[in-house]
Amino acid sequence: MPPRIPLPTALGRSQAERTVAVLDVGTSKVAALIALVGGEGEPRVIGSGQKPCTGLRRATVTDFDKTEMAIRGAMDQAERAAGIQVESVVASFAAGNLSSSMASTEIDIAGASITPTDMVTLRQAGRAAIDPKGRSIIHALPALYVLDGLPGVESPLGLHADRLGMDIHVVAADTPAILNFGRAVGQAHLGVSSLVATPLAAGLAVLDAEERDIGVALIDIGAGITSIAVYRFGIPVGVATVPMGSADITDDIAAAFATRRSHAERLKTFDGAAVATTRDQTDPVIIPPMVDDGSVEPIKVPRAQLVGVIRTRLDMLFGEIAAALSALGFVGPQARRVVLTGGGADLRSIGEYAGTYLRCNVRIGRPRGLAGLPVAQEGPAFAALAGLVLFAGADNGDVWHQPQSSESAAPKRGLTGVIEKLWGSL
Repeated sequence: MPPRIPLPTALGRSQAERTVAVLDVGTSKVAALIALVGGEGEPRVIGSGQKPCTGLRRATVTDFDKTEMAIRGAMDQAERAAGIQVESVVASFAAGNLSSSMASTEIDIAGASITPTDMVTLRQAGRAAIDPKGRSIIHALPALYVLDGLPGVESPLGLHADRLGMDIHVVAADTPAILNFGRAVGQAHLGVSSLVATPLAAGLAVLDAEERDIGVALIDIGAGITSIAVYRFGIPVGVATVPMGSADITDDIAAAFATRRSHAERLKTFDGAAVATTRDQTDPVIIPPMVDDGSVEPIKVPRAQLVGVIRTRLDMLFGEIAAALSALGFVGPQARRVVLTGGGADLRSIGEYAGTYLRCNVRIGRPRGLAGLPVAQEGPAFAALAGLVLFAGADNGDVWHQPQSSESAAPKRGLTGVIEKLWGSL
């Protein structure tokens, strides 16, 4: 049986202020935050850190030592700023062919009023209904409840029914990728108290309630991987990943103009864009050579040529994104809102490009809901990092990781992947 990923028990139930540490380990960087949660007002950041990372490829650990050093460096910065040491972290995860599916269960109530004990029994039956299929479960969150075949019930406690059912949104990943990630974090002398799917973490930090209710797709464009979460009726209804990201744009620029990756990254950041303007046809861009010994002169090309290279990769990436959105059911007249996060969302005019390609209203998501977030971490590249703090401060009601007693049972609104069933009930 695949190893379980432990989540904190009774997360967020106490009103006492407590300290949490979170870690976003990406293909190009590792970022860390230490924050106070559970008190009055917004969670408050008391320490932050960031280090470049070269130990991952497509968000998957490929070099333990390099990953460990980046984790150590980022967390050490955060610990020094906070004045404390941490033992475990809540971490984001987008590797291992992250995907979602549904599990369903039903119990007999015999016409009685639904009690907290019934809810515990339902959760236990729901956990038993989940088949990991050789993978590791990251999330298994209660979605819509079903009373006597009627779906879409959010709070069944106290209602009468003959049969009580529940659908569970299950997010899973390949076990080896999780084990490698856990080993890299462990080598930095940290434990992983919880893994959170990257797009779900980002969604907590950038989406508002109305967006989630009407319908929205969050697209987190990382350096090595793009992760997607679709929301409807206030809840996530599907997760997917595309093994392509903003680092592919950098590599394309380096190859097209025979320059170093470091030069290509600067060109993308300062001169690049997703949409060309009239001036780009004449404005020159200086391309440094691959070697710095003076034997090769820098070249000048129109900025439009640079944009053309970027656009070619974006067409490939958003073609894959569009296919993933369609597979997740993000189609129709209410599938018209998209929020972009991740480092790739910093590319100039990418919102305009994405809106045209996907035929949606697109905005760039920046983290909110935290007090004291450093200015350097207020951009879309840090949406998942901020969302991890919000996750750590909330009760997520996970069926797989969090056992529940009858005394603590309460109705919750969770995740659902059976969007057709929910829409059909309205």
